[in-house]
Amino acid sequence: MPVSRRLRNALRYWRLHGTRGFLDELRRRLGTPAPVFTLPPLEALPGTAPAPATPASPPAPPGAPAVLPTARQLLATRFGHAVPLSVFPVPRGGQKRISIVTDSINQGSLFGGVGTAMILTALLAASRGARLRVVTRTERALPANLHTVLALYGITLDSEVEFAFASIHSPQAAIDVFDDELFVTTSWWTTEATLSSVAAPRILYVLQEDERMFYPGGDDHLRCSQLLSRQGLHIAVNTQGLLDHLASSGLPHLASTALAFEPAFPAHVYRRRPGPDGRRRLLYYARPNHVRNLFYFGLDVLDRAVARGIVDTSKWDILLVGAHIPAFQFCDGTTARRVEGLAWPEYAELAGTIDVGLCLMYTPHPSYPPLDLAASQAVVVTNRFGNKQSLSSYCDNILSADLELDSMLATLQQALRLAEDEPERRRRFEAHRLQPDWQTALAPVVERWSKGSHAWA
Repeated sequence: MPVSRRLRNALRYWRLHGTRGFLDELRRRLGTPAPVFTLPPLEALPGTAPAPATPASPPAPPGAPAVLPTARQLLATRFGHAVPLSVFPVPRGGQKRISIVTDSINQGSLFGGVGTAMILTALLAASRGARLRVVTRTERALPANLHTVLALYGITLDSEVEFAFASIHSPQAAIDVFDDELFVTTSWWTTEATLSSVAAPRILYVLQEDERMFYPGGDDHLRCSQLLSRQGLHIAVNTQGLLDHLASSGLPHLASTALAFEPAFPAHVYRRRPGPDGRRRLLYYARPNHVRNLFYFGLDVLDRAVARGIVDTSKWDILLVGAHIPAFQFCDGTTARRVEGLAWPEYAELAGTIDVGLCLMYTPHPSYPPLDLAASQAVVVTNRFGNKQSLSSYCDNILSADLELDSMLATLQQALRLAEDEPERRRRFEAHRLQPDWQTALAPVVERWSKGSHAWA
C-alpha cells in the first residue's frame, strides 16, 4: 500500500477514535504494551488533597485466606457508572475543542435528552469555531448515529467530529485533553466523573430531569443531590417548568445560576402523515424498565378503556412504542402492535401517523413523546405531577389528567373525540407554541456560554 494512503488511513482513524484510540491501535500492531494510568481516588476532586496511595499487597501464599477488597475498591465497584474520567494533557496546537461526555449515542440511547445535548454541543462548537468530540463511557460510539441526527436538523460542522471511548470498565484508559478544552456533560454521574479531572468552570451540565427522582432514598439519591447542590457549576435546564421545580425543591441557587431552554420540533421532521390503512391509531409510550413512565398504570387504563368501550378496537389500532415490551392481549382478546428499536427518523415518521397518544411521566418534566406527538398534530393524554399541571402552554391538543383511573379514562375519552373532530384538532394545532427549530430554541444558551466572563468565554 502506498505511504500516502497509509497516512490518510492513519489520519482518518485518529479523527474517528482520538489520540488514545490511535495510540492503542498503534501499540497493538507493533506488539508493545500500553502504559498504565493510575485511577484517582473518588474524593480527589479539583481543589482537594488527594488521598495517600494504597501500597500494593504482596501475593498471598497458597492456602492463605483471600485478600479482602479495600473500601476504595468497594466504592469504585458500587458507583462504577461515575468512575472518574482519566485524562492526560496534550498541547492544543492552535485547535479548539468541545467534548461531550455521555454513556452512549448508539441505537436506543440517542432519543430525547441525549440527542438534545448532542445538538447543543454541536451548536456550541460551531459558534466557537471548535472541533466537536464525543466521549462515550458504556460502549463505543457509532459515528453514523450522530451524523444522522445532525443532518436531520440541518446542523453542519466545519471540522470532522472526533470520537473517544473512555470505558467505565477500563478506568485506566485515559483520553487526551487540552488545557483549555471545554466539556458538556449529560447526567449527574458524567458530571461527577468529569469533575475528577476537569475544573468546574470548563464544564456545562445539561440537566434534563430531576435526576434525584431516578432513585429511592439512599446512596445514589444522596450523591445526585450533592452534585446538584454544588455551587459554581454551569447548568442548562431543559424547560422552564423543570427549572422552577428544581429551584423550589431544595436547589434555590439554580433560579439565579441556571438557564432554561425549551426543546424544538421542526415542521420538516414532525408533521402529520397518512396512516398505512386509513384506520385511527392510538400510541402508548411503553417502557416497563423505566419506572417513571408508569407502564403498568397506563396498561390498566388502556385495558379498562377497551372493556368500557371507550376504545373501540374494531376502529382503533393500538401501538405500544418503547422498549422491552411484554407480549399480552387486552380483555377483548385483541393484541397491540409492539414497536421497538426505531431510529430517530423512523420514530418521527411513525409519530406523524398517530391520532391519539397516551404518554405518562411521573416527574415534573413533560418528557419528549407528548411534545413530539403534539408537533405531529396528534392529540395527547399525559399526567399531572407537581408544578406540571398543564402542558397547554405548548399546545392545546395536550390534555392533562390526574393519576387516578377515572380522571385518566375521562381524559382519554375526550382525546379520542377530539382526534375525530378534524377542524377543532387542526385549529388547536395551528395555535401551538412549540419552538420551530433548534438554532432558535438554543440561541440563549449558545449566546450565554459563548460570550460570558468565564472559561466558556
